[in-house]
Order: sequence, then structure tokens, then C-alpha cells
Amino acid sequence: MTRKIKRWVLRLLIVSILGAIALAVEPIRSMLIDMVAIMSHVDIDKAKEYILSFGIWAPVISAVMMILQAIAAPLPAFIITFANAAIFGWWQGALLSWSSSMAAAALCFVLSRWFGRGLTEKLASRFALEQIDLFFARHGQYAILISRLLPFVSFDVVSYAAGLTPIKTRYFLLATGIGQLPATLIYSYVGGMLTGGAQLFVTGLLTLFAVTVAIYLIKRVYHKKNITSKTPAIAPGVRL
Repeated sequence: MTRKIKRWVLRLLIVSILGAIALAVEPIRSMLIDMVAIMSHVDIDKAKEYILSFGIWAPVISAVMMILQAIAAPLPAFIITFANAAIFGWWQGALLSWSSSMAAAALCFVLSRWFGRGLTEKLASRFALEQIDLFFARHGQYAILISRLLPFVSFDVVSYAAGLTPIKTRYFLLATGIGQLPATLIYSYVGGMLTGGAQLFVTGLLTLFAVTVAIYLIKRVYHKKNITSKTPAIAPGVRL
């Protein structure tokens, strides 16, 4: 068995053990299910109540939720960012959201680099990865930084896709850290001021925006596949 295969097997074993522990230990399993349910409902108040229920462990729970939403993409991260700002204050919340997003991005990047495209397509989606591949091809070495500055580009899918490229880890982390900072600060500042109807309105607006972008990407990929399938094959030796 080569050294490369041994490393791959060891990594798979570590991830499998951690996953088995998370699913087998009832308190952990229940907590993960609750976190996914809260983020799926896109309800900032519920997210706040849940995080606050852990008392002094609230920042840790918030960070775990941010990492979980990255692995289980495409759960909405802005719910956690808004909740952090409302609970801890806008700049403290921004710092927590930024640092936990960095940890989430690093984890997605490492998982993708460790296990390759097969597992990555199960964690993210083939359609989304194909679109990010095109984005990387178009923008080259600046693709990571540009994608982090664009709110309509999936943060987590970019992290997964980047792990499939030869990009160096330090550059990925640097570009991610710089690129996500403006959006984190703005979301935290706005989220810290929103209450009641205004909060619901902005949440709905961001959710609608995310769904619209997802539909656009799916339609674009579907259209591209239709064109490819309808293109007539050219017989060998025939010139157009």
C-alpha cells in the first residue's frame, strides 16, 4: 500500500469515527438535528433563543452552527450572522461570525482536498461545483477573492471547489479572510439594528435572493446540458 493510499485511508477513518460518534451519542445527535432545523426555518428569533439557551457556551454553539451550515450547504449562514449581532453586539458578533466562517471555509477546503470530487459532489452539488469551476477558469488566481466579495456566489461551494484546485492553502485563507470581511461587517451592523417587522422583511428578502440565484444556476446548467445533448455529432473526417 502506497503512502498516499495510507494517508487517504487514515483520513477516511478519522472522519468516519467522528461521524459515528456524532450519530451514536444521543445528546450530540439531537443537538445537530435541532441546529439544522433552526437554520432551515430561517428564523432569526429562534436562532437567538437557541444560542442564548447555552449561557456562557453561546459563542461556541454559534461557531458550531456556522461550521455545520457550511458542511450541510446550502443552509443560510446570514441567519447566524444576524443572530450573533443581536446577541453579542454588532462588532463582537461580526468578529465571531468572521472567525467561525473562516473555520468553516478551512474545513470545507480540507475535506475537499482530502477526498476529492466524489465526496465533494455529495456534500455540495455537481451543478453548483460546475458553475464555480467556470468562475475559477474565468478569473484565475483572483477567483477566490472576487467570489468572497460577491453576495450571490455560494460561500461554502467556493470553499469546496477551491480544495479541488492546486491553490495553496495560505492564499485560500488570506483571500477568504479579506474577501468575506466587508459582507460580514455589513450584515452584522444591519442585523444588530433590525427588530420585528424590519428583521422579517430583510430575512425574507435575503432568502428570496438566495432562492432566485439557485434557480438561475440550475436553469443555466440545464440549458447548457440541453444544448450539448442536441449538438449533432460530427463524423470523423467530415469538415464543416
